[in-house]
Amino acid sequence: MNNQWFSKIAVWLVIALVLFTVFKQFDRGVAQGQQIAYSDFLDEVRAKRIKSVTLQEGNGGTEILAITTDDKRLRSTATYLDRGLIGDLINNGVKFDVKPREEPSILMTILVSWGPMLLLIGVWIYFMRQMQGGGKGGAFSFGKSRARMLDESNNSITFADVAGCDEAKEEVKELVDFLKDPQKFQKLGGRIPRGVLMVGPPGTGKTLLAKAIAGEAKVPFFSISGSDFVEMFVGVGAARVRDMFEQAKKSAPCIIFVDEIDAVGRHRGAGLGGGNDEREQTLNQLLVEMDGFETNLGVIVMAATNRPDILDPALLRPGRFDRQVYVTLPDIRGREQILNVHMRKVPLGADVRADLIARGTPGFSGADLANLVNEAALFAARRNGRVVEMSDFEKAKDKIIMGTERKSMVMDEDERKNTAYHESGHALLGKLLPKLDPVHKVTIIPRGGALGVTVSLPEKDRYSTDKTMMLNRISMLFGGRIAEEVFMHQMTTGASNDFERATSIARDMVMRFGMSDLMGPMVYSENEGEVFLGRSVTKTTNISEETMRKVDAEVRRIIDEQYAIARKLIEDNQDKMHAMAQALLEWETIDGEQIDDIMAGKPPRPPKDWSPSGSKPSGPTPPVSADGAPATVA
Repeated sequence: MNNQWFSKIAVWLVIALVLFTVFKQFDRGVAQGQQIAYSDFLDEVRAKRIKSVTLQEGNGGTEILAITTDDKRLRSTATYLDRGLIGDLINNGVKFDVKPREEPSILMTILVSWGPMLLLIGVWIYFMRQMQGGGKGGAFSFGKSRARMLDESNNSITFADVAGCDEAKEEVKELVDFLKDPQKFQKLGGRIPRGVLMVGPPGTGKTLLAKAIAGEAKVPFFSISGSDFVEMFVGVGAARVRDMFEQAKKSAPCIIFVDEIDAVGRHRGAGLGGGNDEREQTLNQLLVEMDGFETNLGVIVMAATNRPDILDPALLRPGRFDRQVYVTLPDIRGREQILNVHMRKVPLGADVRADLIARGTPGFSGADLANLVNEAALFAARRNGRVVEMSDFEKAKDKIIMGTERKSMVMDEDERKNTAYHESGHALLGKLLPKLDPVHKVTIIPRGGALGVTVSLPEKDRYSTDKTMMLNRISMLFGGRIAEEVFMHQMTTGASNDFERATSIARDMVMRFGMSDLMGPMVYSENEGEVFLGRSVTKTTNISEETMRKVDAEVRRIIDEQYAIARKLIEDNQDKMHAMAQALLEWETIDGEQIDDIMAGKPPRPPKDWSPSGSKPSGPTPPVSADGAPATVA
């Protein structure tokens, strides 16, 4: 008997008692009438105001139900059956009927006598089973694992659905062979890996890769989040770990996948008040289950995290997580493969090329590319298109990179002009300085939290940065403020984020990367380890005040030098600055080809969606396309 059976019995008992009570009340209500004294009833009979009478013997005497000539109901009780009453009824012409005593049925007697007690017993048994952990949400069911099981028949994800991480797939394919044919490796002395830790930035497909492993191996897949182990009650997390492994052993061979394991696997001994907290007890139980006295043959633990630096070292040793698989951001070929996977679900136009989109989306993760395809489909739906065209992908890419256009934001002409020169300063330096990524697009339409945006996209994937590139980035960041000073003769708050980023780059060059001739190849950064990670509670530094003054002076020197370089380039190219700012004021958005025309001294070509007969828009209103519909400026 399970809890569901007890629940049904309890529900039906309650329904039966409620119905019985209702029917009894209804029965009484039908039979009720005005209660009068027996003597008054006899007076009514003798006065010939009674039409009919029903006599029924009861426990306390004879129950009398009378109906008057005006159809009123009267009730009375005689202590015994009065023979004279019968004569009075006959003499006065009253119709009467005598009913025998009603004996209740055995079922009704049991229901009335034992029903409440049986109901209480059933409820008591139900709650006792709940408290023993057998019920969902019971008082002691906190110790039950919340892992969701996905068996082999319901898991249709395979390696064909995973793209952009070929090296990671090759590393985990061996797990599939282990699960399919363990004897192949065991006869050579090899053992199945205990655990695999997948490390990588968010959105790179770690969870999808784990599902694909289970789908390829055709084994059960238990999925749980690291935060599901920890509750407010002490010992719950450890109990859930035990229960999860007990369930997994029954389904072996199988895979247990713990998503975001850093929620429970952080360094031990990190709390200020001692190390005996709930998270540590859960981690201790997890360590024992993965590699303790008991062997969990056929149970592979897979986990995913983007913070491997905060995990406990005991969790990362061989025998627990034997392998660390790095699922990194996809390169240009990986992005093209991911786009092809997601583009299967949408109707594409003839001009859509996944390789061009992949080249223009460096640094995008798999989740970002999935979002890009979805946004492009939404743009196509807004214009009532039947297929998703390349222009929809361009608009979606600009929305993700630069933010959503805020066309309703009204800017006066002076502020628009200031923003145009500010963004022109960034774009000009991006074209003139070497080793910088090509300028992709410049806009003065407010997007996100910025009044204007200059976007540079690399021509290829880059994995390291040299000193010249970092110095040129600092110069490019100063271009906006310098353009405001030279052409608008004012300073605004729009350059605050530029200064913050420039200062951060210069300080990292001196303190972390050893790119200063004065300070040399040495790290001067202070200990920035977070509190509660099991490392240090207080910040410590071994750098003297004199050294820090030298660091500050070196950072100041780098910033001043790059500021002077940027100012000279802008002052020497004022004609190009005016042309670029004028193009931004006219079209609000210009792309790399138009910027190339300006840098070559030629008039910039109009945008692709710009009507030759169109006039300069007033404020942030977009231009009008050739078909008369408003054209979204990307």
